[in-house]
Amino acid sequence: MAHYNNDLVYRGFFGLAIGDALGVPVEFLGRNWLKKNPVRDFQAFGTHQVPAGTWSDDTSMTLALAWSLIEKHCFDYDDIMQRFCDWLYHDNYTATGRTFDVGGTCAAAIGNYARNRDPRSCGESGERSNGNGSLMRILPVAYVSYANQLSDVDRYRLTRDNSALTHAHEISILGCYIYVTFVCSLLNGRSKNEAYADIKKAHYSMFSEEAMAKYHRILKGNIASLDESEIASSGYVLNSLEAALWCLMTSDNYEDAVLKAVNLGKDTDTVGAITGSMAGICYGIPQVWAKKLQNAAYLKKTCKRFAETQITPSYLD
Repeated sequence: MAHYNNDLVYRGFFGLAIGDALGVPVEFLGRNWLKKNPVRDFQAFGTHQVPAGTWSDDTSMTLALAWSLIEKHCFDYDDIMQRFCDWLYHDNYTATGRTFDVGGTCAAAIGNYARNRDPRSCGESGERSNGNGSLMRILPVAYVSYANQLSDVDRYRLTRDNSALTHAHEISILGCYIYVTFVCSLLNGRSKNEAYADIKKAHYSMFSEEAMAKYHRILKGNIASLDESEIASSGYVLNSLEAALWCLMTSDNYEDAVLKAVNLGKDTDTVGAITGSMAGICYGIPQVWAKKLQNAAYLKKTCKRFAETQITPSYLD
């Protein structure tokens, strides 16, 4: 069994939170506006009127999943969904004691669970329910997959079950699976170029041809060869993953990758978070930003506890 060390966990979790917090103040703003007013550091207030260094739903839901794994030592899907309820309804896992910026599909799925208490059926499965709300929080699944050296099939099952808690359509599950596979390669010490080659060689027979065709620019082409004008940065899971991989593959340090992600505009916090998680593992994170995060001590405590916990994969089927 492989093990991750605290530094690798710290780089991924803090990388995600920093990218998230950089994007929060300018969420929904357009690319043209940001070209004239680029983000270069944490900013206060803005779109959501929060202090500088405040993370949003991306990091909060990641932390909710992480703490379930820490305390249960496995994927207890009822417990995970209850913690999502605790975040949405009671402001747990937040940077400043306030929940904000909740995606519609996540809110609907959590509401379904609150009413029916069934983690197997609470996720939204329609084709229009393919926002990035499962992709943004799936990072802990990558660490557990890596630590247990899961096969492609078992990594798929674990990713599917976690995505489907809120986003059950295969387009969302496929995006999460590509990301988890990429992060696992990085955790195995592979370079970003080697990790990109690895996702192209992974096993995809569990997905339909229609879903695979959506991701052809990642899996059949070279995402880094595209011009910025060809990269969308909306909340659609495909666009978010393409944008994050493009930012990572066309940068050579953490700062450039996450600032490029945020300055694409639109869903700035989530594209920043996804990019930041990968870039943090690749390059490490700037301590000046890590120290400026709201509730950084809580995030650091989470990383330490998560790195110390042996977590067993468990599946819904």
